[in-house]
Amino acid sequence: MTVLMKAPAKINLTLDVLYKRTDGYHEVEMVMTTIDLADRLELKPRDDGNIVVETSASFVPADERNLAYQAAKLMQERFGVAQGVSIAIEKHIPVAAGLAGGSSDAAATIKGLNQLWQLGLSTEEMAALGAEIGSDVSFCVYGGTALATGRGEQITPLPGPPPFWVVLAKPPIGVSTAHVYQHLDLSRVSERPRAKQMIQALSEQNFLLLVQSLGNVLETVTLQKYPVVKHLKQKMVEFGADGVLMSGSGPTVFALTQKESRAQRIYNGLKGFCHDVYMVRSTGA
Repeated sequence: MTVLMKAPAKINLTLDVLYKRTDGYHEVEMVMTTIDLADRLELKPRDDGNIVVETSASFVPADERNLAYQAAKLMQERFGVAQGVSIAIEKHIPVAAGLAGGSSDAAATIKGLNQLWQLGLSTEEMAALGAEIGSDVSFCVYGGTALATGRGEQITPLPGPPPFWVVLAKPPIGVSTAHVYQHLDLSRVSERPRAKQMIQALSEQNFLLLVQSLGNVLETVTLQKYPVVKHLKQKMVEFGADGVLMSGSGPTVFALTQKESRAQRIYNGLKGFCHDVYMVRSTGA
């Protein structure tokens, strides 16, 4: 039996950090939605009990550092499964980009192994497992559009956004999420993201209010340290984007527009500035 899974990327429509918790994590409030850019996973059972990960991206680790490997190991141990699994990951989501590529692969592995090993887990149970691996994995188990609170693992599903095009651009740099959180100074943040207003925009299917509500508090760190990210945001606005925001801790920036012709123009314009540019639809309904 082979199980095929799709692991979609996410973008943050809002990302606010409320405070640093006593456990070292940050208390966050994020509205996230999935987009039509996805990795593909193929899971096959193994009789030798081993977990083997293969990936189409040579620089992505295929050992215990890989979140899909960690997900399989956790489930194997937690449920006493003797069978192993081969996981082939066809990468399309850029790595270390703020798009939850690794987290989505882990979520797809959890859902795929739930089928393959016939564990009968609910979405809530799979999301709880995901939270043990990484903060974004729980959201990726649910997919769609949701409010994520706590350290990102408490998920409240939301209505999907009105249809729009997403143009993503990732500059050729890596950004450490830990570094960004370490240098975040909330006392210097003048305007906080408005999650309640974003949720209202989603419930009303109001695209104009949605783009007005975009906000990411981590931009205060990443845009200052990496001017190329700020430059990409400016270019997207110049090319006619309705709304522009950095996803996660960066460095990927995305532009939203409801018009395909405008999305195409933004896409074409950005191709001159960076190699990793994508034009996709929102899928978070």
